[in-house]
Amino acid sequence: MSTTELVRDGRAADSPARDGRAAAEPGVGRLLRPYAWVLAAVVASQAVGAVAGLAPLLAVVELGRTLLAPGPADPGHVRAVVLAGAAGLLVRLLFTGASSGIGHLLDDRVQLALRRRLAERLGRVPIGWFSRRRSGELATVVGEDVSAVHPFIAHAPGELVAAFVVPLVSLVYLFTVDWRLTLITLIPVVLAVALVPLMMTPARLGEQKEFDAAMGRIANAAVEFVQGIAVVKAFGGAGRAHREFRAAADGFADSFLRWVRGVSAVAAGIQLALSPPFVLLVVLVGGAALIGSGGLAPADLLPFLLLGLGLTAPVAALGHGFDDLQAARRAVGRIGDVLAVEPLPEPARPVAPRGHRIELRGVRFGYEPGHEVLRGIDLVLEPGTVTAVVGPSGSGKSTLVRLLPRFFDPTHGSVVLGGADLREIGGRELYRTVSFVFQDVRLLRASVADNIALAVPRAGLDEVMRAARLANVHDRILRLPRGYASVIGEDAGLSGGEAQRIALARALLARTPVLVLDEATSFADPQTEQAVRRALATLGGDRTILVIAHRLETVADADTVVVLEDGAIVERGSPAELLARDGRFAAFWRSHRPAATGREGDEPR
Repeated sequence: MSTTELVRDGRAADSPARDGRAAAEPGVGRLLRPYAWVLAAVVASQAVGAVAGLAPLLAVVELGRTLLAPGPADPGHVRAVVLAGAAGLLVRLLFTGASSGIGHLLDDRVQLALRRRLAERLGRVPIGWFSRRRSGELATVVGEDVSAVHPFIAHAPGELVAAFVVPLVSLVYLFTVDWRLTLITLIPVVLAVALVPLMMTPARLGEQKEFDAAMGRIANAAVEFVQGIAVVKAFGGAGRAHREFRAAADGFADSFLRWVRGVSAVAAGIQLALSPPFVLLVVLVGGAALIGSGGLAPADLLPFLLLGLGLTAPVAALGHGFDDLQAARRAVGRIGDVLAVEPLPEPARPVAPRGHRIELRGVRFGYEPGHEVLRGIDLVLEPGTVTAVVGPSGSGKSTLVRLLPRFFDPTHGSVVLGGADLREIGGRELYRTVSFVFQDVRLLRASVADNIALAVPRAGLDEVMRAARLANVHDRILRLPRGYASVIGEDAGLSGGEAQRIALARALLARTPVLVLDEATSFADPQTEQAVRRALATLGGDRTILVIAHRLETVADADTVVVLEDGAIVERGSPAELLARDGRFAAFWRSHRPAATGREGDEPR
């Protein structure tokens, strides 16, 4: 069976449909359990190669004894010894090569499985979880932490096997030659092993953990610095941004220096004890003493000089193998933290909504226990109506509208669509019913047409262009180098307002009966917003539309206005009714009125 087939047979373990809890807790052992027999092939091949690698050394020892023996050497014996050494070398190359090849293929399969599981889990976690995580931290987990598994899988098994098998076989042979010089030869190994626990003290492990955390902080600071450099320069904050990045870099340097200072002396001692000059010195001193006392034949010193180095070299590699193991363990732990995030549960028996009337019944929600962002929201959104949500910053407007596409589940109460609790509606059915456009727009690195047709991949170009016209972005797209075929991020550079209009065209093309808009025209000029308002009026029909808006034009067109304050509804009614009450909405209207004076169509209905 080929090495590719060995790894391919473990492919069933890659399926993300396995038990969710098991997939969410990938310890190093659990990670490799589905590939146990493939890993066994890696270990067995490496063991055979390691033992065969001793054959050339033993051949040299035997040649030395033969040539140093009195009388003429037997040519046939010499030839047999040389051939045995060469055969051992060939076997070593074949089996260690096979072990390395299988190990690297296995590593590729495990990394692919991990990234698939991360992608699958990140696609199901609450969207709000992302807003509370920094992009640099997630990039580190998906990129560097997954890659950190490579040396553990592809290299560490071979190094660890060689570190145990080679010394064991060598010791058995050396004990048959002279047990006293064997114990003397072990002195460097004993010294090195005695120093290893000093690198595993709680202080050293704490320094390693802080070093990893500093790596994450500097990665995040770099991402934020690059992404925000235009803004901070425009507002004169470049100095502060540089200071924050330098602070992260200095913190990383301090953590690195503390870690190096803590382990450098011990690491140097281990390297000195296992270095060839020190090993040779110990063996020569001990061997000379035994030869001088008549307790050892001079020819018997030769195997100790050769195999003594064979004892220490694998042990030195063992240190690197343990380093890889520790790094992989920490990386897998961070990956496990992401995979352990609870996804929004899917219903076992999903139901379909009957209609698109929306009710929020006693809804309460908080991102953290003990701190509610929404408090007792009762609201009905009727089909064929536009409901506008207004209120001061931090009042919970964005959180409220994000409950409709089920970015979160309420901690208390329920959100009902067409008579069914959102938690009882399957994800696909929900997103065939609800579309949304938010202020923070993300476009894919794909053509403009593909971005607009994201929810309706089979839509024709005519349908895509019609949606773009309704969103008042068609003319801008035609000015791109390849029109609708232009790729975002390559030959299609769009402003914030233009990106919002692409996202709005996407929502309009989807033609879902429920449309959620969170500051969807915040970057738009008055002419564009007026065109968008006309598009919504044209497509409104029986749609249920919920919008967050600060502009009077949008509010004036609403059938119902809801005023949110400190997570609770304090006023609701038509714009005219609320103006007549002269309450909070009236104050909002007057505060925005001067900016809207002279614009057509900003009077409440």
